[in-house]
Amino acid sequence: MADYDVKDINLAPYGQEKIEWAYRNMPVLRAIEAELIEEQPFKGLKIAVSVHVEAKTACLARTLARGGAEVALTGCNPLSTQDDVAAAMAASGMRVYTIHGDSEEEYINHLKMALAFGPDIVIDDGGDLAMLLHSELKDLTKNLIGGCEETTTGVHRLNILEKEGKLLYPVVAVNDARCKHLFDNRFGTGQSVWTGIMATTNLVVAGKTVVVAGYGMCGRGVAMRAKGLGAKVIVTEIDPVKACEAIMEGYEVMTMDEAAPLGDLFVTVTGCEDVIVGRHFENMKDGAVCCNAGHFDCEVSVKDLKKIAVSSKELRHNIIGYELKNGNTICIIAEGRLVNLAAGDGHPVEIMDMSFALQAQSARYIAKYGKDLEKKVYQTPEVIDNRVAEILLDTKKISIDKLTPEQEKYVNSWDF
Repeated sequence: MADYDVKDINLAPYGQEKIEWAYRNMPVLRAIEAELIEEQPFKGLKIAVSVHVEAKTACLARTLARGGAEVALTGCNPLSTQDDVAAAMAASGMRVYTIHGDSEEEYINHLKMALAFGPDIVIDDGGDLAMLLHSELKDLTKNLIGGCEETTTGVHRLNILEKEGKLLYPVVAVNDARCKHLFDNRFGTGQSVWTGIMATTNLVVAGKTVVVAGYGMCGRGVAMRAKGLGAKVIVTEIDPVKACEAIMEGYEVMTMDEAAPLGDLFVTVTGCEDVIVGRHFENMKDGAVCCNAGHFDCEVSVKDLKKIAVSSKELRHNIIGYELKNGNTICIIAEGRLVNLAAGDGHPVEIMDMSFALQAQSARYIAKYGKDLEKKVYQTPEVIDNRVAEILLDTKKISIDKLTPEQEKYVNSWDF
């Protein structure tokens, strides 16, 4: 009998359809999977995966299992779990612990259940497994070979642990690979955020003023797509260099205090907390829509909004309107959680094909070399990064130039 905790195992057929659709559109992961099936690098190993449980993640988990691993799958956000996909994976015999809409307590308990079988490798998205493994579940790190981290937020926290000398196992920063942050963070976030917003609100973007908080790779993608949809875009930043970059790319740059009364749609993409707070809400237009595309639900301070609101009600599925004393209503999508996953299907399949191909290869790298690595955060090896790009180009039947021996000598020599 499979060990799982999902909403309804009978939803499995619907989830399986989603998984198969994603799989047929993930040629890079399929190529890596074929290698893993032949090599069996994870034979005898246990892998705990905490990533948004939807169809693309299911393909990654299945690939790891086909490479010999015993896999435990759980979510990394209570509102991003798709119950039919979780059911499909549980029905296939995998350990699955996640239910859409988990309370905070239930969510943490599901993370613990995924770690309970004593994984050799962990794959994290946001660092929640790392948080438990560096606090109340430290004992589980004794036999841990290493881990992989999917997000900017998670890598940032792991870097802090390393800097403080507290990191308990080696981790590959998959997020920092070129085939991850250049595509997943920019093009994936850019498209999926607006897919989620438009599907949830059914409002036009063209002609509106969009305020994008944060101009990292994800913020660049969100701003780029907003501009392409015809919006006037304002960027808020704390980094002077990124602010200058936003100016050079044609956006207005100002503080959130200045932007609050101007925006029609607000998207936070910072990885920090309290980016939009009470004083900002009080200065917003009636009907202003706020949402978050950063990992955690603390960027748009819904707690502040609740304190100053005189009433609230659901205006549309996944949109809560908070009426303020001045009569204006501020709209929050998906409770301030990740808008592209809590109000959508996440990044496009082809984008996650690249990211999860990196994850699978990085997990193989940890399985092979992890025991010899120091307890540090490591960049994804360049050979893994390039392999993903090469496979993708090959699937598109695209060829690129290569350096001649003479060119190799030229670019690698100081003596011209």
